[in-house]
Amino acid sequence: MEGLRRVGLVSLIMMAGMLTCAVCRSPVLHKVGGKQGWTPNINYTNWSIQERFYVGDWLYFGFDKHYYNVLEVNKTCYEQCNDRNFIKNITRGGRDVFNLTEARPFYFLSSGGYCYHGMKLAVNVVEFVPSPVPSPAEDDSSTNTGSRITLLNIHAVASILAILFQLF
Repeated sequence: MEGLRRVGLVSLIMMAGMLTCAVCRSPVLHKVGGKQGWTPNINYTNWSIQERFYVGDWLYFGFDKHYYNVLEVNKTCYEQCNDRNFIKNITRGGRDVFNLTEARPFYFLSSGGYCYHGMKLAVNVVEFVPSPVPSPAEDDSSTNTGSRITLLNIHAVASILAILFQLF
């Protein structure tokens, strides 16, 4: 009987963990520049304002490593297309990724004069904050489906915890 309780307890804890992760967010891999990738004469400002970047997301730079590279730079170097005094060269082989590890602006450019042909990117990274659960008075069945799912998950976790208390 004791072994059965332990198996049940472990199963319930795992289910509770999976349900509470429904409000979590998985990291996203953003392909810089979309289909065109990291290449000259693309407006990366237009591309980046259509994306949302959160801590933990990744940038994927796809490019011809024989011509281009990717350097992380500060804001001044970004604005001036200055490839000296870069923070980090993230170029490894033309299919390079960069992890956005903190909430702040990040700046990138390609050296060799390509920055002047548009190969520069600024992204503003923010912390992910789950949407709050609306009160019943604010609930609109056509627009708050995600919030209702979250509310159902919270109810399910509470039920699981009640079962756990009954076991012990």
